[in-house]
Amino acid sequence: MGSGALITETALEFADALPNGGVLLGLDPGTKTIGVATCDAGWRFATNGKTLGRGKWARDKGILAELIASREIKGIVLGLPRNMDGSEGPRAQASRALARNCSEAFALPILLWDERWSTQSAEAAMIGQDMSRAKRAEAIDSHAAAVILQGAIDRLAGGIL
Repeated sequence: MGSGALITETALEFADALPNGGVLLGLDPGTKTIGVATCDAGWRFATNGKTLGRGKWARDKGILAELIASREIKGIVLGLPRNMDGSEGPRAQASRALARNCSEAFALPILLWDERWSTQSAEAAMIGQDMSRAKRAEAIDSHAAAVILQGAIDRLAGGIL
């Protein structure tokens, strides 16, 4: 599809790559699943989607490509799991590898977003909705993807770049 696109940790660079806004895809990559969320083209509301079971990259790429085409996705916000001290471990490196794969496969700008508190925030919200433990376990990754995406679009739409 493409030869790669912008991968950045800076909201300003990401926004510059998307001068007309557009629907964004939020991803919360885990070792066994990828949480998925999308937002509206005006960057107001993130909505959790599915949690995808991870497989080989060729399979995951096909599923993501269908989603990107069907929703006319213009950019990707991908969670970057840093340690609390800001350092990066193996999970962060895996997220960076996924970002490179997505960049090459889809040629869309990618924003790596610090996700240190996303899972805890998503779980607290689900507990607040009185969601059962079993339902929370099923949905946590997609809810975390929505938290990641909402944080990014709040920054993008708020102009605090």
